[in-house]
Amino acid sequence: MRRAVSVSLGNPARDKAVEVVFNGVPIRIERIGTGGDIRRAQELFAKLDSQVEALSVGGMDLYVRLEHREYPIYSALKLVKGVKTTPLVDGRALKYVYERRLFELVGDQLGENPHYERAFMPFSIDRLGLAEAVSAVTDELVMGDLLFALGVPWTIKGLARFKRIARILMPFMSFLPLSMILPPGVEGEQRKPKAERLWREADLIVGDMHYIYTYSPTDLQGKTVITNTTTPANIELLRERGVKTVVTTSPRYDGRSFGINTMEAALTAYAGLGRPLTDSELDALIDEIGIKPWVETLNE
Repeated sequence: MRRAVSVSLGNPARDKAVEVVFNGVPIRIERIGTGGDIRRAQELFAKLDSQVEALSVGGMDLYVRLEHREYPIYSALKLVKGVKTTPLVDGRALKYVYERRLFELVGDQLGENPHYERAFMPFSIDRLGLAEAVSAVTDELVMGDLLFALGVPWTIKGLARFKRIARILMPFMSFLPLSMILPPGVEGEQRKPKAERLWREADLIVGDMHYIYTYSPTDLQGKTVITNTTTPANIELLRERGVKTVVTTSPRYDGRSFGINTMEAALTAYAGLGRPLTDSELDALIDEIGIKPWVETLNE
């Protein structure tokens, strides 16, 4: 059986392993969290090198893709310096080719020609493919990267403006220490509601479940949420908060949706080429295997 393992800086309480079959090929998908322990993550990457078919980095991107350019995150690259043989991915390629097709892949499960007045993405720099897809179906897209990641009390409206600002900031962000750019929930999930107006005014909320759990208000009545890395408890929490519909960008296996980085590792293991896959190869595998988002109505 081929193994695809994500070593994550996130909370180990969210660890999960499942076995799936892609076109007759059995794949064991595993997520191992280190709770922010950088040395432990480095040790795991070095230990698993050459022992599994694919490795991925969870909780942190190695590079940030902005259109045709990739910006390295140097502090993250130190995590994987011990990987010499096994194909290593961080999800950025699959995010771009897969998430930008999200509304195509969900078909009519969100209704014919879904459209939203305002979408809110608390953090979007690492998933601009998804931001492109969302921008096409909403009147206004509000992005909270400056507020939620850097503590700067500004939001950015519109994808074009966001890209202009990102081009200015990314060369500097490449050199930030991990302590400044780790996502919420690394050491444990604690609620810290923030900027409640932004959540309240949006009818579509898009972002990693860590951000939604940590920063959103308790009332999300009637909203559609597009998210990922969900556990059964996360889905129940969204139900309790009144969310109407939840979309997990990757499929759910045994009640769990894995991060896109983990899914890219699974596809890399399936392909068995001994290297990361190109955008076009990933795009073809999405259709070959039938990878689709999960859509569930939580409240009528």
